[in-house]
Amino acid sequence: MLLMDDYSFLALALITGIIFLSGLVHGTLGLGFPLIATPLLALFVDVRSAIVITLLPTITVNVVSMVRGGRWRESIGKFWPLAIYAVIGSAVGSWFLIIGDPAPYKLLLAALILIYLGVNRLAAVKMRWVAANPGWSMLTFGFTAGVASGTTNVMVPVLIIYTLELGLAANAMVQVFNMCFFAGKIAQIGMFTSAGVVGPGLLMSTVPLAGVALIALLLGMAIRDRLPTDTYRNVIRSGLFVIAIMLIIQFFVQNSR
Repeated sequence: MLLMDDYSFLALALITGIIFLSGLVHGTLGLGFPLIATPLLALFVDVRSAIVITLLPTITVNVVSMVRGGRWRESIGKFWPLAIYAVIGSAVGSWFLIIGDPAPYKLLLAALILIYLGVNRLAAVKMRWVAANPGWSMLTFGFTAGVASGTTNVMVPVLIIYTLELGLAANAMVQVFNMCFFAGKIAQIGMFTSAGVVGPGLLMSTVPLAGVALIALLLGMAIRDRLPTDTYRNVIRSGLFVIAIMLIIQFFVQNSR
């Protein structure tokens, strides 16, 4: 695995720009950092490298987003088991990513993006068993979200479906998302470190990117109330659709050679 210093100046500039854009989106919408950063980076590197590059930036963004907003009892205090299940799922997903070819996960990543984009339609399909079986539904969605995060760095489509079914308030949703992201990333670092995929040197080389993500996050938070959020969301959704299609095309082109 390359250290950040091993990339060319142009590659570093591109990576930094992607991290900044992703942090800005996350700060403005309250979520979206790995959903933006991972597929964009995966257009130029494999999914495993994209996840490693974003480990520390993702944790930084999640911690700040998680502690902001207060009223934790409605979110973290009630849904903390979801994070435990996400940790287990993330460890399993990370193990699959470590032992296997990372190329197919571009297709999985594209699929998760398309699920996210179609979540409004999925929300119309009521899954009454979620509310009727809170323990099992939390286990199912938490573990599934963790596996998705471990293999593709994206768990938000799964969590959005779950929280929409429960009718959580927006602030509680954001805190639950970031709590699960944070827990999953800690598990993933542990798995990658034990397998020798990452080490202190590699993680330390991404510290400047974590700083870039934090600056962009705070900027996004500052302008959150000044932008027409619906328009902004539509632009992001359109961009994600294009990225998903590009990932699919790229996968088949690379595997046809």
